[in-house]
Amino acid sequence: MKYFITGGAGFIGSHLADRLADGNHVTVYDNLSLGKESHLSHHIGKKSFSLIKADLLDFDALKKAIAGHDAVFHLAATSDIRNNKLTDIDLKKGTLATYNVLEAMRLNGIKKIVFSSTSSIYGEAKIKPTPEDYGPLLPISFYGASKLACEGLVSAFCHNFKMKSWIFRFANIAGDRGTHGVIVDFIRKLERNCGELEILGDGQQAKPYLYVKDCIDGMLYGFENSNDEVNYFNLSSDGSTKVKTIAAVIVEELGLKGVEFKFTGTTRGWPGDVPKVEMDTRKLAKLGWKCKLSSDESLRKAVRELLKHYKPQFSNA
Repeated sequence: MKYFITGGAGFIGSHLADRLADGNHVTVYDNLSLGKESHLSHHIGKKSFSLIKADLLDFDALKKAIAGHDAVFHLAATSDIRNNKLTDIDLKKGTLATYNVLEAMRLNGIKKIVFSSTSSIYGEAKIKPTPEDYGPLLPISFYGASKLACEGLVSAFCHNFKMKSWIFRFANIAGDRGTHGVIVDFIRKLERNCGELEILGDGQQAKPYLYVKDCIDGMLYGFENSNDEVNYFNLSSDGSTKVKTIAAVIVEELGLKGVEFKFTGTTRGWPGDVPKVEMDTRKLAKLGWKCKLSSDESLRKAVRELLKHYKPQFSNA
């Protein structure tokens, strides 16, 4: 098979490239704004692998690059879920970029797309754990709004042009090569000042964390074992982990002593933050898939992997 991965040099995308590269041809398309070529260094130079450094908003480059592939894994997006200053970033890098991917597929006769969505599309859901058919969908972040619009475009293209899609609504994904998110933020804050850690909100915010390799397993399992026109799944671990627990785990794994936690005091970490997230994962479980690690286990494993890169910089650890 010939697979095309947008955002394939990024955190999740590079792990997906590792899995798909076994016996297949993989093309990674990435503007390297967040992705790193070093994530793919072990593939570069192989005949069955290509890295194209280009932007999804460059439609001509995309249309040319995507030609001849059997399926597209569309993972590229802006990663700053906290953004509420530049209100068109998610529109451009999320929604319009997704439209370009779908239109390039249509023009090249490519019929299969796997799309990375998010639990943020549910907004502040009143039903928890939240199932895939929950509604109305009222996201409160620009990131969530963009992903919901992308899901609508995916569905419309599938209906009108006889395409098939697999939409995965991710929990918080964590693990080696992580480039952003609360774990990376906390580590960087502690690098600057290992005696104090600012925690946005009251520390009670709780969300599920899914280990990145479990995420890849779940995506590929759903892709291979469902065959509707539009297949859509929550992809999450069991349970959830509080922000203050994440802080405590990082401090413990670093071996730091006497770190003072300073909470900003609100129930949300930032405008657009959903404080409590629980995802119903029974739909994918009915197909036969279950994640290997719980939320707490995923979180600790991710911290340990990320600290391999950061720990030498802590002089008093």
